[in-house]
Amino acid sequence: MPNGSVEVTTICEDVENSQFTIQSATAKSAMPEAVKPGTSQHRSLPRIKILGTGGTIASKGASSSATADYQVDLPIQDLLDAIPDISGICEVEYEQLCNVDSKNINENLLIKIYKGIVRSLQSFDGIVITHGTDTLSETAFFVESTIDSGEVPIVFVGSMRPSTSVSADGPMNLYQAICIASDSKSRGRGVLVSLNDQISAGYYITKTNANSLDSFNVRQGYLGNFVNNEIHYYYPPTKPQGCHKFKLKLEDKRGSVANESTVKSLTKFPKVCILYGHQSITAGLLELVNEKYEGVVVATMGAGSMPDGVNAFCLNMKIPVIYSKRSMDGMIPIANLPKDKEGSHCNVIASGYLNPEKSRILLQLCLAENYSLNEVRRVFNGVYGG
Repeated sequence: MPNGSVEVTTICEDVENSQFTIQSATAKSAMPEAVKPGTSQHRSLPRIKILGTGGTIASKGASSSATADYQVDLPIQDLLDAIPDISGICEVEYEQLCNVDSKNINENLLIKIYKGIVRSLQSFDGIVITHGTDTLSETAFFVESTIDSGEVPIVFVGSMRPSTSVSADGPMNLYQAICIASDSKSRGRGVLVSLNDQISAGYYITKTNANSLDSFNVRQGYLGNFVNNEIHYYYPPTKPQGCHKFKLKLEDKRGSVANESTVKSLTKFPKVCILYGHQSITAGLLELVNEKYEGVVVATMGAGSMPDGVNAFCLNMKIPVIYSKRSMDGMIPIANLPKDKEGSHCNVIASGYLNPEKSRILLQLCLAENYSLNEVRRVFNGVYGG
């Protein structure tokens, strides 16, 4: 049902970069003309910026019972219409960065999300990002690794069911995310994820179930719960241990460092691929990777196990090789890495607690900074690898 207690005002009519502000309709009628919506004068409620990127939370299915084969096409305004009244909790502005299934989030869209967050940090008390769950953990990890948000919480939110489902989880998830971003107890915690009544650290969270509402593993970084409009944190504010912060260098088509308004074409991240370990795997694929990629992540069997022939080939590759794990939980100890005859791990690095997809992003960021092999090893040592 549309929410009659809030009023939506257009800031920018550009559909691709739509921006709106939401506030209580009664509050606006009582406000003097000299005070504009969104200004700090006489403001007591926190200001929250919502950045929309799409995902299941912004989708419609063919029927109320359909939970697959849906279309992502709902703008943020439609999502906000479905949630409880928030006009007494915060002032909200929102911007539609894109509206895609998260399988289509690529490096250009990652940079667009990055820029949207950076633009908003100085003007808002909290940021909420709607995102598809399939790659939400990767974007959250990227944002935590590239943006120092200070005290401002950045809360990612998605859903497992489309908006048309008879028991859609999106509206409650979004409502909770807005409340979490508005709460003073969320300050100083960096990137958070709000899903299924749980509050988690975005740096470590991983999707572990393709269908269930309880779809994200939070063994590392389970921070609290949202219960009956109450936010419960188990620990004082802190940020992920060992998280290395990178400063992105954005360039225009001429190759020079560009200002926000002049960025036209972004530098591509170094090419890093992921290979999945399995019985009977050989070095054949690694031979192809060695010539065409700048780095590779191997999802090993167990805690770093690969066939002897593959280990020997990896030790002689010209590019960094990250040994991660195909297992959902656990980590890769340095002691399990292959060694050459001199006892050196050569260019093979342990991912620690990071899964293959996050290891890939971390290696890309290291290579983009032209880090040496030892510097890359030190970065992964922050997550107990190296």
